[in-house]
Amino acid sequence: MTETTTTTTGGGTSTVQPVLEGRGLVKTYGRVVALDGADFALYPGEVLAVIGDNGAGKSTLIKALSGAEIPDTGEMFLDGQQVSFKRPNEARAMGIETVYQTLAVAPALDIATNMYLGREIRKTGPLGSVLRMLDGAGMRKAAKAQMTELGIGTLQNMAQAVETLSGGQRQAVSVARAAAFGSRVIILDEPTAALGVRESAQVLRLIQNLRERGMPVILISHNMPQVFEVADRIHVQRLGKRAAVITPKSVSITDVVAIMTGALQVPAEDQTLGPVR
Repeated sequence: MTETTTTTTGGGTSTVQPVLEGRGLVKTYGRVVALDGADFALYPGEVLAVIGDNGAGKSTLIKALSGAEIPDTGEMFLDGQQVSFKRPNEARAMGIETVYQTLAVAPALDIATNMYLGREIRKTGPLGSVLRMLDGAGMRKAAKAQMTELGIGTLQNMAQAVETLSGGQRQAVSVARAAAFGSRVIILDEPTAALGVRESAQVLRLIQNLRERGMPVILISHNMPQVFEVADRIHVQRLGKRAAVITPKSVSITDVVAIMTGALQVPAEDQTLGPVR
């Protein structure tokens, strides 16, 4: 049965179905168990942080949800429909975009070209269909509109080479690209790990802007203050399983760390909380 939650609004009740859900996911590498019956649920319009100690299985969980890894057993659902991804392109085709920590950008290319890399817009008519000429002006215009919609004001020239940008600006390009094509879910893997304070703040604002647009976001991060600043809910991964899903308003950072390390055990009936938005 698909995991749902019931919310109360204006005296009535409604059932909310997860946008993306995993149930009983198992992934092993030889004798190493990365996922041990892991469960996961992302609800509409929320920022869900995924945290856990090294080796907790959070990276493997995200790779399974994004098609980079194939679970040995378990089920995954997208908007209530069972799905099975064999490769990342299949997840992308279903509207799931992932921005990895390594940032898959081409430094020598400009911003617009990076945003449409692999999804280039061709010119209309014979120039595009026969000669396969790219519509550079159209891509720059569309890239500029996407940047404006996300509130990215530091990038104005879409013809600027990515190699001339700061770390935060490069991250902004990657997030904007994901937002342009991610129609259902955006996954951000440690988006502020290599950034300074100012650039990190810019990325956090981008995440908040995505939420305001109604886009559900999965945020993988080790930075607890940032998690508590932007997350609606926090998925705590431990020993390959979901240890708890809590809200930042209900616990302290100390409590979350205790759950991660096993010092604080959460009863099974209290391990999941519904969406708070």
